[in-house]
This record gives sequence, C-alpha cells and structure tokens, in this order.
Amino acid sequence: MPIKLAIPKESASGERRVAMEPGTVKRLTQLGVEVLVQKGAGDKAHFPDAVFEEGGARIVGTAATLLKEADLLLKVQGPTAKEIKALREGAVVIATVHGHRTPELVAQLRDRKLTCFAMELIPRISRAQSMDVLSSQAAIAGYKAAIMGADLSCRFFPMLTTAAGTIRPATVLVIGAGVAGLQAIATARRLGAIVQGYDVRSATKEQVESLGAKFIQLSIKAEGEGGYARELTDEEKAQQAEELAAYIAKVDVLITTAAIPGRASPKIISEGMVAGMKPGAVIVDLAAEGGGNCVLTEPGKTIEHNGVIVHGPLNIPSQVSLHASEMYAKNLFNFLQPMLTDGGDFAPDYADEVIARSLLTRDGVIVHEPTREAVEGAAS
Repeated sequence: MPIKLAIPKESASGERRVAMEPGTVKRLTQLGVEVLVQKGAGDKAHFPDAVFEEGGARIVGTAATLLKEADLLLKVQGPTAKEIKALREGAVVIATVHGHRTPELVAQLRDRKLTCFAMELIPRISRAQSMDVLSSQAAIAGYKAAIMGADLSCRFFPMLTTAAGTIRPATVLVIGAGVAGLQAIATARRLGAIVQGYDVRSATKEQVESLGAKFIQLSIKAEGEGGYARELTDEEKAQQAEELAAYIAKVDVLITTAAIPGRASPKIISEGMVAGMKPGAVIVDLAAEGGGNCVLTEPGKTIEHNGVIVHGPLNIPSQVSLHASEMYAKNLFNFLQPMLTDGGDFAPDYADEVIARSLLTRDGVIVHEPTREAVEGAAS
C-alpha cells in the first residue's frame, strides 16, 4: 500500500524553507506515493498551494490532520515535541535533527518508537553526494557570506576607476575551505575582491587556488576523517592564532566557516586579533550556529567592537528560501527514492551504509551511538 508522505509548514522561528518543492512532489507522486502538503507550507519559499496541487499533492488544512494521516514526515528542521506526540507510533521522520543540540526531542522520538533519519548524519561518500544536505545548504551560506561582507563593509569589493580617482579593491580572507568557504571565496572573487583562503587541511590548497585566491600556508596541519579537520590541540591553537593574526590585521573582510560536527565551533579569532584589525573591517562568522569562531560573536546579532563589525548570522540558507528549498528537496528525494518500492511503499534496506549511518532512532532505540551516549550516557 502506498505511503502517505506529509510536508508540514515549518514552525521554527525565521525558517522560510519547505522540505519539498513542486518538482520533487511530482516525481514522488509518479512513483506512487501519496503526498500531503499542509496549507501554506510553501508560501515563505514562494511555492503557493496551487503549484503543489499541480504536482499531484493533496493540500491539508491543519497540522493536526496532516500529522494524523502521515506515514512519513519530511521536514527541514527537526520535529517539535508537539509533532512527535501527534505522529502515530512507528511513523517515519526525515529531517535535519542535530540530536546533540536537542537530546530531549531525541528521547521523545525513542519513546514514541518513531523511526528517524537525520539528514546531517548522511556519510560523506561519493555515492551519497546527491543526498548531502550539509553541503548543499553550506554552499548557499558561503555565497551569502560574501554578499553580507560586501554589504556591511565600508569599502568597495572591486577596483573602480572613476573620475575621482582609482579605488583599490577590498581584501577578503576566508578561513575554512570546505563547501561554504570555497563558495565564499568564489563569490568574493566574482565581486572583484582580492581574496585569500586558509584551512588547516593542506589538501585544500589546490581548491582555493583554482578559484583565483591565494592560499595562506601556516605551519599547522590538521587533516581529519570524512573531509573534516580534526580538533587542534591547545598548543596548535596558540600557534595558529599567532601566525594568523598578521594576515587578519590587513584584511577588510574576514569570513570564518570552521565547524566540527556535533561540537561547539572552534574559537579561532581572539579579542586581541579583532583589536588588531583595521577600523571599518568586517567579520562574518558563519560558525555562529555553533557559538562562533570569534570570541566576540553574538549568534543572531551584528555588533561593533572598537570599530570592527562582527556579524553572527543564523540559518543563512533560509534567506535564499526558494533555491535552498529546491536543493534540500532534491537531497531528500535522492535519499528517499532507493527506499521506495515500485508501488510507492516504504522499504528501506537497513544494511545499506547510507541508510544505516543516517538512522537516528528505530524501534524504541537510539541507534546513532554518539547521540545515544549524549542522551542516555555511555554504556556501563
């Protein structure tokens, strides 16, 4: 029997994305899935109800009715306590959950015996690239970071030759050459700035230089697993700060993107380093969700400290709600499709690496071990 796949209106403050867009809804209905969309779910992403209906979805008036009918709930943000309570026992949830931040909700998912797949846990392997939500949304954040830096800066990004004379281009430094950092570099370059990039993973040098930026080579290297950097020791952090300070003092815009999954963002920029920056310089801290890479960052706020602007934006992809929703929906579809039968039934292969590693809870058990330890404590 075909499953009923439900798309609710996101309830998190400031969230403008929606988990599915009309194109992917149509592809799901063609596979035999019955798609239910809560009335107004796509309004903030500029997908009206009518276009969902054209894709074959059924519009449901209230969240209560939607959740009561749902076999599988697709969300952008993790489910709320109210949503978890309203779902029938054994239902499936697929969302970006970040269980380490919301242990009480993970416990509720366990207790309600809901099967939950956390999109942020999808392994970074070649086969799963089309499902990688973290990468697709990080690309948006990197793009917007360069735009934000240009907007907040008191300087032009490009070189301008005018009747009043020549204006020198701004200098931008991007710390972290992951997906977000590389996109920030590429966008700042397109805007005409002189761009430098830095990452503790020396393997990123070629990627940074391929975008036309100069790679800053420091003595610290910290290659880790899964494409991430390992956490630095205290001695390495001190050495990194000392070497970076000279570069940071010269830039007009600093964009930081360093993050460690499941951990607080590493503190890279000290108050002293900020004090050494130019008057009017800007810091755009993309790691604000995890507390920030700068010690002065106030998540969700823009402050000024001794003439330096420190911007700590949250949920940046939501600012590009239409395209962010399209990218997220395609990630979800690519993840979900292998688990659907020809008749639209849900039949995951739990032995599959991608499915197994993204599984958070099932049959009353927290399957993901680091999350289980965070919620229940280490096994005795």
